[in-house]
Amino acid sequence: MQIDHRIAEFEDSIIDMVGAPVFGRGRRYAKGGNVAELEWSPEDQILIGTVRGSGGRVYSTNTYIALDATGVCYEGGDCSCPVGFDCKHTVALAVQATSYLLTQSGASSTSAQPRWDHVLDALLDAVPASATVPLGLLIKSGAQNGYGTMTPGLYARLVRPGKKGGWINGSLSWHNFAYQDASFALGQVQALTRLHQLYAAASRFGRPAGEKDLPLAEIDSPALWSTLDAIVDSGVRIIHDGARTMQFARPEAGRIVLDVTTDDDGTQHVAPVLSIDEDIVPLDGFGHIGSPAHGLYMFTPASVPADTPLSRAYRLDEGTTRGVARLVRLDAPMPGGLQSLAADSGGLVVPAEDAARFAAEFAPRLERLAPVVSTDDSFTVDPVEPPALELHARMEDAHVLHLSWMWCYRVGPREQRVSISDLDGRGFRDADAELATLVRMRGIPFERYGLRDGPTESLHPRATLRGTDTLRAMTELLPLLDAGDDVTVVFEGEVIDYREVNDALSIGVSADQSDEDRTDWFDLTVRVTVEGSEVPLATLISALARGDSHLMLDDGRYITLDKPELQSLKELITEARSLQERPSDTLTISRFQAGLWEDLAALGVVERQADAWKRQVQGLLDLDDVQAEAPPALLADLRPYQLDGYRWLEFLWRNRLGGILADDMGLGKTVQSLALLCHAREAEPDSPPALILAPSSVVPGWAAEAARFTPHLSVAVVDRTSRKRGTSLADAVAGADVVVTSHTLFRLDFDEYDTLDWSIVLMDEAQFAKNHQSKLYHCARRLGAPVKIAVTGTPMENNLMELWSLLSISAPGLFPSPTRFTEVYRNPIERGGDAELLARLRRRVRPLMLRRTKDQVVRDLPEKQEQVLQVPLSPKHRRLYDTHLKREQQKVLGLLGDVGKNRFEIFRSLTMLRRLSLDAALVEPESTAPSAKIDLLLEHLEELVAGGHKALVFSQFTSFLGRVRERLDAAGIESVYLDGRTRNRGAVIEQFTSGSTPVFLISLKAGGFGLNLTEADYCFILDPWWNPATEQQAVDRAHRIGQTRNVMVYRLISSDTIEEKVMALKERKAALVSGVLDEGAGMAKALDAEDIRALLE
Repeated sequence: MQIDHRIAEFEDSIIDMVGAPVFGRGRRYAKGGNVAELEWSPEDQILIGTVRGSGGRVYSTNTYIALDATGVCYEGGDCSCPVGFDCKHTVALAVQATSYLLTQSGASSTSAQPRWDHVLDALLDAVPASATVPLGLLIKSGAQNGYGTMTPGLYARLVRPGKKGGWINGSLSWHNFAYQDASFALGQVQALTRLHQLYAAASRFGRPAGEKDLPLAEIDSPALWSTLDAIVDSGVRIIHDGARTMQFARPEAGRIVLDVTTDDDGTQHVAPVLSIDEDIVPLDGFGHIGSPAHGLYMFTPASVPADTPLSRAYRLDEGTTRGVARLVRLDAPMPGGLQSLAADSGGLVVPAEDAARFAAEFAPRLERLAPVVSTDDSFTVDPVEPPALELHARMEDAHVLHLSWMWCYRVGPREQRVSISDLDGRGFRDADAELATLVRMRGIPFERYGLRDGPTESLHPRATLRGTDTLRAMTELLPLLDAGDDVTVVFEGEVIDYREVNDALSIGVSADQSDEDRTDWFDLTVRVTVEGSEVPLATLISALARGDSHLMLDDGRYITLDKPELQSLKELITEARSLQERPSDTLTISRFQAGLWEDLAALGVVERQADAWKRQVQGLLDLDDVQAEAPPALLADLRPYQLDGYRWLEFLWRNRLGGILADDMGLGKTVQSLALLCHAREAEPDSPPALILAPSSVVPGWAAEAARFTPHLSVAVVDRTSRKRGTSLADAVAGADVVVTSHTLFRLDFDEYDTLDWSIVLMDEAQFAKNHQSKLYHCARRLGAPVKIAVTGTPMENNLMELWSLLSISAPGLFPSPTRFTEVYRNPIERGGDAELLARLRRRVRPLMLRRTKDQVVRDLPEKQEQVLQVPLSPKHRRLYDTHLKREQQKVLGLLGDVGKNRFEIFRSLTMLRRLSLDAALVEPESTAPSAKIDLLLEHLEELVAGGHKALVFSQFTSFLGRVRERLDAAGIESVYLDGRTRNRGAVIEQFTSGSTPVFLISLKAGGFGLNLTEADYCFILDPWWNPATEQQAVDRAHRIGQTRNVMVYRLISSDTIEEKVMALKERKAALVSGVLDEGAGMAKALDAEDIRALLE
């Protein structure tokens, strides 16, 4: 390889400036064509150009050249890239222009063999040398500015060993020292680079590229201290500019305190000082590091030994601008205000007449800024305890309660109170602590008690409550606050002891002879007493009529009015008044109103409940005799122990009892519970929805399991509060069979849940309500429902009151009084270990708590599920049906004298009623009455199609299938159709089995044979077929060998129509009913007049 020695000399000059690695990268850039533009300025001897970087960005680059007749030399360069100077881009310009520059210098370009030393230098430069050259850091008390004068401060300059000894800076600068010599120790380079990065991060404006003196005092980050430690630990020599042989002392730890001293005349002086090792050092000789200052520095004379504590060193001699740097690391940043105060050598002067105000209002606030000391022991700060929030309560007659919020501060021996509405920033107040207390209480629903307008609003400083609001505050809110750590309830004056007396309530009725002229009427007397005191009946009934939640007596006793027997009393009294012979102030009852009297006489609250409870519990003890089967609509085969659990739950529901399902985790409590909901909905389809309460994380699982096992049930998941939804709870759950929500949302929106009717309440993970003082417990207990089931694998974890809590929710009549339960069971068992009493408690609880462990049970499996869906007719449809029914009843009943002769007319009437049960338009085309059956079918199909399922839809009436097809088309649901007239039967079947069409509409007769449709896993039979075997054949199109999924069969039956009568006769007289529709010769013998009459009545 031929290399001109002049080129080698030029390249040597570049390598000397930037190092071999950067030179190599720059040369590759030049040879790779990265130089986009290049211009030579001979006057300024500058190469000006642009170079493309590795990321595609173009950088503006200047390379400085020294050019004369002897040759060319690289003088440096700057660039717009992140490196800034002497980078690979400046080298690329120089390499690109080498030949041109040598020509301009007049130097000979005669080729020669490469010098041996250049070849070896290039080879060795490519191999990093071991780091042997140490670095030092020169700490200076000043730096030269652009005006040629010295700027005092704390500066650091990079130095390296000089050839003649000592330490020199040479060409080292903070921007490029890491690239200037590959022999620097890597650890030292990294530590010093970190120091420069901290300085660069604090700089708002760019710094000169060749900056040599780094101002340490401008570094705002406290990371400076760990960086200085790392620099020293890496072996960097710290050198003092004024005493280069003096050892560097590591920074000392100190803190800023406020010193309060007092003159003889009472004048006080407040000045920030430095506290080091419990010694006080004035700040007038220190400079600040960072803003706000996180450190201090000063220079002590070289005559002071390095190991002299700074608290003494500053006193030993006058300060010097060129001495030994001593640094102090502050334990907390120094606020800017204190820095300004420290700059005033005299500090702050407080006149003697203001000393008391200073001590009371300002000293406590200063204490939060910095510790307050007194070097002359003339002043102490009264300690201020954190603020305590107080709720002051004062009662007046007629259950009026005045509430006010106050902050209480203990300042020394005194207590200071201010209203929470007082914005005066008195010296002892701590705004941050006050705010933190209020934030911690945001979860308490103060708005329910009139103490704030909404969950995110501020507390009202004062509030006045009356009546039941007072009761709720005194029995719910105030005990809750008093039991916590953030609020102290302070009662002023006499306090009423509110207590519930429902257990002592009794109702008595009597009937006395009225006027002699009215022998059929008696005067009715109803007396309600509580603990021997009579409650005015008019007052009680008025409170019930208003919907009040409680009735309060003057002495603080109160009755909870949501008890069913009181509601019944109100309804019976209202009924009795409405049935009186003439308006009268006296309540009367006729001897003919025996049923009303019987109901009134049965309202013996405690006795009736106790008797009923005993009878029902006896039934629970004999539960083995119950042989109820799982509900047919449940899409699960219950294992034997699960079937037992379902039977237990069904018995509870049937007798309007509650209990605790406490099976071990993983044993299927969910499917047993869903079986109960399924049965309850089938048995009482018009009852209110069931409510499932679960932890937030479990809510989606309940919804999924309900969709899996009971898809016919309409499930509404409430996952937001009413305020976030923008709709009421009633609207959100309208039409739902089951409502699922979380414990938290139930508690937050309890008032709305309490306004709705619920048939069953299932509380999953009920152990979350084990604390009978918690809000969740109170909400769960107060919610009205005839049946409450607690579902939990851990009914008791710590004490017996947890079990009582769950029983008081689900079975409140078992142990009504927590006090009596504690006295009779809890204390003797927990404290005394009474084994006999524990066994008795188990016997009492066992009928109402079902618990099986995994070791006690086994498992088995399911297949096809069938369910009947009752479909009520719309009002317009109902009127039309009833009109035709009456007409056809009269006609057919008149033909029953000779069934054989009139069979055609009878058949036509029955068929017309069956068609009318499906859709009014099938009989009266002009009718606009909606078909509820088609509406329900579409609801199911939309859900199934969305879930990726396929469905078969059967009907005997092709005209009705046509109506269904029109609705499917309008809803955008693709379908195929098959009846006896279909010619391309194979193509239609292929479109369903192999394509994406999700719905197959099939005439019952046409689809009863020759089809294998295992792609479908749902079947809908739109009208009941007289012959069960025909229906079964149709269903078997999907439920047959090859089917890998469960098949769900729905039979849609129009309520209170001939379809229900057909279903009733189906099993008993299937052959006779089939004879009517087949129009066969044996019809008269198969179906008698009584059977036809049953279809029409």
